[in-house]
Amino acid sequence: MHPFCYPLIAVVLWAGNTLVGKVSAEVISPAAISFYRWALAALILTPFILPQVWRLRRVVTANLLKLSVLAGLGIVAFQSLAYVAAASTSATNMGLIGATVPLITMVFSTLILRDAPTLGGLFGALISFTGLAILLSGGDLAGLSSQGVNRGDLLLLAGASAYALYGVLIRRWVIPLNLWQSLYVQILFGLVWLSPAALLSPSMAVSNEALPLVLFAGIAASIVAPYCWMKGIDILGANNTTIFMNLVPLMTTASAVVLLGEQLSWAHGVGGSLILSGVLLAQLWRRALPSLRPQPAD
Repeated sequence: MHPFCYPLIAVVLWAGNTLVGKVSAEVISPAAISFYRWALAALILTPFILPQVWRLRRVVTANLLKLSVLAGLGIVAFQSLAYVAAASTSATNMGLIGATVPLITMVFSTLILRDAPTLGGLFGALISFTGLAILLSGGDLAGLSSQGVNRGDLLLLAGASAYALYGVLIRRWVIPLNLWQSLYVQILFGLVWLSPAALLSPSMAVSNEALPLVLFAGIAASIVAPYCWMKGIDILGANNTTIFMNLVPLMTTASAVVLLGEQLSWAHGVGGSLILSGVLLAQLWRRALPSLRPQPAD
Protein backbone atom coordinates (compact mmCIF):
# COMPACT_ATOMS: atom_id res chain seq x y z
CA MET A 1 0.00 0.00 0.00
CA HIS A 2 1.27 3.48 -0.88
CA PRO A 3 2.51 5.39 2.21
CA PHE A 4 0.04 8.24 1.54
CA CYS A 5 -2.82 5.78 1.97
CA TYR A 6 -2.26 5.51 5.72
CA PRO A 7 -2.97 9.16 6.68
CA LEU A 8 -5.62 9.33 3.97
CA ILE A 9 -7.51 6.39 5.48
CA ALA A 10 -7.22 8.02 8.90
CA VAL A 11 -8.70 11.34 7.80
CA VAL A 12 -11.49 9.60 5.88
CA LEU A 13 -12.45 7.67 9.01
CA TRP A 14 -12.27 10.79 11.20
CA ALA A 15 -14.42 12.70 8.73
CA GLY A 16 -16.86 9.80 8.78
CA ASN A 17 -16.87 9.92 12.55
CA THR A 18 -18.08 13.52 12.42
CA LEU A 19 -21.05 12.38 10.36
CA VAL A 20 -21.60 9.53 12.82
CA GLY A 21 -21.72 12.10 15.62
CA LYS A 22 -24.33 14.12 13.75
CA VAL A 23 -26.51 11.10 12.93
CA SER A 24 -26.17 9.72 16.46
CA ALA A 25 -27.98 12.76 17.91
CA GLU A 26 -31.28 11.32 16.67
CA VAL A 27 -30.87 7.68 17.76
CA ILE A 28 -28.71 7.49 20.92
CA SER A 29 -27.91 9.73 23.87
CA PRO A 30 -24.52 11.50 23.94
CA ALA A 31 -23.70 9.78 27.24
CA ALA A 32 -24.39 6.36 25.76
CA ILE A 33 -22.36 6.67 22.57
CA SER A 34 -19.48 8.33 24.44
CA PHE A 35 -19.30 5.54 27.01
CA TYR A 36 -19.92 2.58 24.70
CA ARG A 37 -17.47 3.86 22.10
CA TRP A 38 -14.55 3.89 24.49
CA ALA A 39 -15.67 0.77 26.33
CA LEU A 40 -15.57 -1.10 23.02
CA ALA A 41 -12.14 0.30 22.16
CA ALA A 42 -10.83 -0.68 25.61
CA LEU A 43 -12.25 -4.20 25.24
CA ILE A 44 -10.49 -4.71 21.90
CA LEU A 45 -7.17 -3.23 23.05
CA THR A 46 -7.00 -4.97 26.44
CA PRO A 47 -5.52 -8.34 25.31
CA PHE A 48 -2.75 -6.54 23.43
CA ILE A 49 -1.94 -3.53 25.60
CA LEU A 50 -2.85 -4.46 29.19
CA PRO A 51 0.14 -6.83 29.66
CA GLN A 52 2.47 -4.03 28.53
CA VAL A 53 0.82 -1.48 30.81
CA TRP A 54 0.97 -3.91 33.74
CA ARG A 55 4.74 -4.27 33.30
CA LEU A 56 4.97 -0.47 33.33
CA ARG A 57 2.56 0.00 36.24
CA ARG A 58 5.09 2.02 38.24
CA VAL A 59 5.36 4.49 35.37
CA VAL A 60 1.58 4.66 35.14
CA THR A 61 1.22 5.16 38.89
CA ALA A 62 3.79 7.96 38.87
CA ASN A 63 1.84 9.76 36.12
CA LEU A 64 -1.75 9.08 37.21
CA LEU A 65 -2.75 12.74 37.52
CA LYS A 66 -1.27 13.70 34.16
CA LEU A 67 -2.90 10.76 32.38
CA SER A 68 -6.22 11.54 34.04
CA VAL A 69 -6.08 15.19 32.91
CA LEU A 70 -5.19 14.12 29.37
CA ALA A 71 -8.12 11.71 29.35
CA GLY A 72 -10.44 14.43 30.58
CA LEU A 73 -9.39 16.73 27.75
CA GLY A 74 -8.91 14.37 24.80
CA ILE A 75 -11.21 11.42 25.49
CA VAL A 76 -14.02 13.12 27.40
CA ALA A 77 -14.27 16.85 26.67
CA PHE A 78 -13.38 16.87 22.99
CA GLN A 79 -15.49 13.88 21.96
CA SER A 80 -18.41 14.26 24.36
CA LEU A 81 -18.93 17.95 23.62
CA ALA A 82 -19.09 17.08 19.91
CA TYR A 83 -21.82 14.49 20.56
CA VAL A 84 -23.83 16.98 22.60
CA ALA A 85 -23.29 19.74 20.03
CA ALA A 86 -24.52 17.53 17.20
CA ALA A 87 -28.12 18.06 18.32
CA SER A 88 -27.97 21.79 17.58
CA THR A 89 -25.47 22.30 14.77
CA SER A 90 -24.61 20.85 11.37
CA ALA A 91 -21.99 18.27 10.44
CA THR A 92 -20.47 20.95 8.19
CA ASN A 93 -19.96 23.28 11.13
CA MET A 94 -18.58 20.38 13.16
CA GLY A 95 -15.92 19.78 10.54
CA LEU A 96 -15.03 23.42 9.92
CA ILE A 97 -14.82 24.39 13.60
CA GLY A 98 -12.70 21.32 14.24
CA ALA A 99 -10.27 22.67 11.64
CA THR A 100 -9.30 25.45 14.07
CA VAL A 101 -7.55 22.97 16.41
CA PRO A 102 -4.05 23.49 14.88
CA LEU A 103 -4.25 27.27 15.30
CA ILE A 104 -5.61 27.10 18.84
CA THR A 105 -2.78 24.66 19.54
CA MET A 106 -0.27 27.25 18.31
CA VAL A 107 -1.74 29.82 20.68
CA PHE A 108 -1.48 27.44 23.65
CA SER A 109 2.04 26.41 22.57
CA THR A 110 3.14 30.05 22.65
CA LEU A 111 1.58 30.63 26.08
CA ILE A 112 2.48 27.35 27.78
CA LEU A 113 5.54 25.96 25.96
CA ARG A 114 6.97 29.39 25.12
CA ASP A 115 7.29 28.36 21.48
CA ALA A 116 8.47 31.26 19.35
CA PRO A 117 5.54 32.67 17.34
CA THR A 118 5.91 32.71 13.56
CA LEU A 119 4.72 35.13 10.92
CA GLY A 120 2.59 32.38 9.41
CA GLY A 121 1.08 31.64 12.79
CA LEU A 122 0.22 35.28 13.42
CA PHE A 123 -1.32 36.03 10.03
CA GLY A 124 -2.83 32.56 9.80
CA ALA A 125 -4.57 33.06 13.13
CA LEU A 126 -5.99 36.42 12.04
CA ILE A 127 -7.29 34.92 8.78
CA SER A 128 -8.70 31.77 10.38
CA PHE A 129 -10.41 33.51 13.27
CA THR A 130 -11.95 35.97 10.82
CA GLY A 131 -13.33 32.97 8.95
CA LEU A 132 -14.52 31.46 12.21
CA ALA A 133 -16.38 34.68 13.07
CA ILE A 134 -18.08 34.62 9.65
CA LEU A 135 -19.02 30.97 10.13
CA LEU A 136 -20.34 31.37 13.67
CA SER A 137 -22.34 34.48 12.78
CA GLY A 138 -23.78 32.97 9.61
CA GLY A 139 -22.28 35.90 7.75
CA ASP A 140 -23.91 38.53 9.98
CA LEU A 141 -20.88 39.87 11.85
CA ALA A 142 -22.78 42.95 13.03
CA GLY A 143 -25.38 40.79 14.74
CA LEU A 144 -22.90 38.44 16.39
CA SER A 145 -22.71 40.45 19.62
CA SER A 146 -26.47 40.82 19.95
CA GLN A 147 -27.62 37.40 18.75
CA GLY A 148 -24.78 35.40 20.24
CA VAL A 149 -23.34 32.11 19.00
CA ASN A 150 -25.30 28.94 18.40
CA ARG A 151 -25.03 26.66 21.46
CA GLY A 152 -23.78 23.72 19.41
CA ASP A 153 -21.08 25.80 17.73
CA LEU A 154 -19.96 27.16 21.09
CA LEU A 155 -19.68 23.62 22.48
CA LEU A 156 -17.64 22.60 19.43
CA LEU A 157 -15.29 25.53 19.95
CA ALA A 158 -14.87 24.54 23.61
CA GLY A 159 -14.14 20.97 22.53
CA ALA A 160 -11.60 22.14 19.95
CA SER A 161 -9.89 24.23 22.64
CA ALA A 162 -9.79 21.22 24.97
CA TYR A 163 -8.19 19.08 22.29
CA ALA A 164 -5.68 21.81 21.45
CA LEU A 165 -4.69 21.99 25.12
CA TYR A 166 -4.46 18.20 25.13
CA GLY A 167 -1.96 18.33 22.26
CA VAL A 168 0.19 20.90 24.05
CA LEU A 169 0.21 19.01 27.37
CA ILE A 170 1.19 15.79 25.55
CA ARG A 171 4.33 17.64 24.45
CA ARG A 172 5.00 19.23 27.82
CA TRP A 173 4.49 16.12 29.94
CA VAL A 174 7.02 13.56 28.80
CA ILE A 175 5.43 10.30 29.96
CA PRO A 176 7.58 7.21 29.23
CA LEU A 177 4.82 5.22 27.54
CA ASN A 178 4.44 4.57 23.83
CA LEU A 179 1.41 5.98 22.01
CA TRP A 180 -0.74 2.84 22.32
CA GLN A 181 0.07 2.39 26.00
CA SER A 182 -0.70 6.02 26.74
CA LEU A 183 -3.92 5.92 24.71
CA TYR A 184 -5.07 2.74 26.47
CA VAL A 185 -4.56 4.19 29.95
CA GLN A 186 -6.29 7.41 28.89
CA ILE A 187 -9.25 5.41 27.61
CA LEU A 188 -9.55 3.67 30.98
CA PHE A 189 -9.46 7.01 32.78
CA GLY A 190 -11.92 8.36 30.24
CA LEU A 191 -14.39 5.61 31.13
CA VAL A 192 -14.08 6.62 34.78
CA TRP A 193 -14.74 10.26 33.83
CA LEU A 194 -17.73 9.22 31.70
CA SER A 195 -19.29 6.86 34.27
CA PRO A 196 -21.27 9.51 36.23
CA ALA A 197 -22.93 10.81 33.06
CA ALA A 198 -23.70 7.23 31.99
CA LEU A 199 -25.24 6.42 35.37
CA LEU A 200 -27.35 9.58 35.38
CA SER A 201 -28.41 9.36 31.74
CA PRO A 202 -32.16 8.76 31.24
CA SER A 203 -31.32 6.09 28.68
CA MET A 204 -28.24 4.05 27.80
CA ALA A 205 -30.09 1.87 25.29
CA VAL A 206 -28.53 1.04 21.94
CA SER A 207 -31.09 0.63 19.18
CA ASN A 208 -30.55 -1.25 15.93
CA GLU A 209 -29.99 2.11 14.22
CA ALA A 210 -27.41 3.17 16.80
CA LEU A 211 -25.36 -0.05 16.91
CA PRO A 212 -23.46 0.54 13.62
CA LEU A 213 -22.65 4.07 14.79
CA VAL A 214 -21.17 2.78 18.06
CA LEU A 215 -19.18 0.13 16.18
CA PHE A 216 -17.79 2.70 13.74
CA ALA A 217 -16.87 5.13 16.51
CA GLY A 218 -15.36 2.44 18.75
CA ILE A 219 -13.41 0.52 16.10
CA ALA A 220 -12.87 2.58 12.95
CA ALA A 221 -12.43 6.02 14.53
CA SER A 222 -10.80 4.96 17.83
CA ILE A 223 -8.48 2.12 16.74
CA VAL A 224 -8.08 1.83 12.95
CA ALA A 225 -7.70 5.59 12.34
CA PRO A 226 -5.05 6.13 15.07
CA TYR A 227 -3.13 3.07 13.79
CA CYS A 228 -3.10 4.43 10.23
CA TRP A 229 -2.13 7.89 11.46
CA MET A 230 0.78 6.55 13.53
CA LYS A 231 1.87 4.39 10.60
CA GLY A 232 1.81 7.46 8.37
CA ILE A 233 3.98 9.39 10.83
CA ASP A 234 6.47 6.50 10.98
CA ILE A 235 6.79 6.37 7.18
CA LEU A 236 6.27 9.98 6.06
CA GLY A 237 7.28 11.97 9.14
CA ALA A 238 5.15 14.16 11.37
CA ASN A 239 5.23 17.31 9.21
CA ASN A 240 4.18 15.57 5.99
CA THR A 241 1.46 13.59 7.75
CA THR A 242 0.00 16.57 9.59
CA ILE A 243 -0.84 18.28 6.29
CA PHE A 244 -3.40 15.55 5.61
CA MET A 245 -5.43 16.71 8.63
CA ASN A 246 -6.58 19.68 6.56
CA LEU A 247 -8.58 17.26 4.41
CA VAL A 248 -10.88 16.34 7.31
CA PRO A 249 -13.16 19.43 7.09
CA LEU A 250 -13.26 19.20 3.30
CA MET A 251 -14.25 15.53 3.39
CA THR A 252 -16.73 16.18 6.18
CA THR A 253 -18.39 19.01 4.26
CA ALA A 254 -18.60 17.05 1.02
CA SER A 255 -19.98 14.00 2.82
CA ALA A 256 -22.52 16.07 4.76
CA VAL A 257 -23.85 17.58 1.54
CA VAL A 258 -24.02 14.27 -0.35
CA LEU A 259 -25.06 11.87 2.43
CA LEU A 260 -27.00 14.09 4.84
CA GLY A 261 -28.39 16.61 2.38
CA GLU A 262 -27.00 19.62 4.26
CA GLN A 263 -27.19 22.95 2.48
CA LEU A 264 -24.15 25.19 2.22
CA SER A 265 -24.41 28.97 2.56
CA TRP A 266 -21.93 31.60 1.43
CA ALA A 267 -20.83 31.87 5.07
CA HIS A 268 -19.76 28.22 4.99
CA GLY A 269 -17.80 28.78 1.78
CA VAL A 270 -16.11 32.02 2.77
CA GLY A 271 -15.66 31.18 6.45
CA GLY A 272 -14.42 27.67 5.76
CA SER A 273 -12.00 28.85 3.07
CA LEU A 274 -10.53 31.46 5.40
CA ILE A 275 -10.19 28.95 8.24
CA LEU A 276 -8.35 26.42 6.07
CA SER A 277 -6.23 29.10 4.37
CA GLY A 278 -5.09 30.40 7.75
CA VAL A 279 -4.21 26.92 8.98
CA LEU A 280 -2.20 26.17 5.83
CA LEU A 281 -0.41 29.52 6.06
CA ALA A 282 0.57 28.80 9.65
CA GLN A 283 1.83 25.33 8.74
CA LEU A 284 3.83 26.37 5.69
CA TRP A 285 5.19 29.83 6.62
CA ARG A 286 7.38 29.15 9.63
CA ARG A 287 9.53 32.25 9.57
CA ALA A 288 10.03 33.56 13.10
CA LEU A 289 8.64 36.94 14.06
CA PRO A 290 11.27 39.69 14.04
CA SER A 291 12.69 40.25 17.50
CA LEU A 292 11.20 43.18 19.36
CA ARG A 293 14.33 43.57 21.46
CA PRO A 294 16.64 46.46 20.55
CA GLN A 295 19.69 45.29 18.62
CA PRO A 296 23.07 46.04 20.21
CA ALA A 297 25.02 48.86 18.60
CA ASP A 298 28.09 47.96 16.56
